[in-house]
Amino acid sequence: MRVVVCTKETPDTAAKVEVDADGNVTWGDAPLVINPWDEYAVEEAILLKDRGVTTSTVLGVGTETTKEALKHALAMGCDEAVLVSDEAFEGADTLVVSHALAQAIKKMDEVGLVLFGRETTDGGSGQVPVQVGRWLGWNTLTFVSKIVEIDFEAGTIKVERLLEEGKEIVEGRLPAVVSVVKGINEPRYPSFMGIRKASRAEIPVWSAAEIGFDESLKPKVTWPEIYALPPREGECEIIEAETAEEAAAILADRLIAEKVV
Repeated sequence: MRVVVCTKETPDTAAKVEVDADGNVTWGDAPLVINPWDEYAVEEAILLKDRGVTTSTVLGVGTETTKEALKHALAMGCDEAVLVSDEAFEGADTLVVSHALAQAIKKMDEVGLVLFGRETTDGGSGQVPVQVGRWLGWNTLTFVSKIVEIDFEAGTIKVERLLEEGKEIVEGRLPAVVSVVKGINEPRYPSFMGIRKASRAEIPVWSAAEIGFDESLKPKVTWPEIYALPPREGECEIIEAETAEEAAAILADRLIAEKVV
């Protein structure tokens, strides 16, 4: 049984993202890294080897730069990687990306489970896992903090979901799409041997035609103009008094006058 982990590359969370005068987004010399949320999905795929998974495949839609994220997953312990890349995906939104991922998954054999991180650190919508589930017609389980039981032979899965109101246990049929949260595990660091193996890996690239992508599908969300938010402006007034008690009284009167309290 195969588990597929979907990932992408995102700017390092420590990078300072800016928009220049021409509307181009830049993060300077900071590297692109695997989406941090997806590391938890990769780790879970590796751990599922002890629960019946025979092959773990990491999958991404993007360009050559996406291979770095795929190689990171390989270095952690995934068995193989596939990149889906084509000019047809230029300017893609979540709808286009999810369709490409779903078509690539259909091309693979014996897929019993598809794993995602909760969201991406650049887009942050969390829509892609749900959209992929819809394209595939599979059950979709989101905000999963624990895979309680999974039986690939019986085709069942039981998970714990982490919600604002608390936790809930949900059962469903396989194959399924699952998005995970941070509490599900602790991602391992890639080993030296894993890094060496990943660096030598030949990652196949599938085109839009090879996965049967519907090229009539166009993005519903576009970015005609991108601009930086204007800087916040504020004023600061220093209250001077001979004692702290006097300063506090002046501050209280000022807050009341400004209707802050």
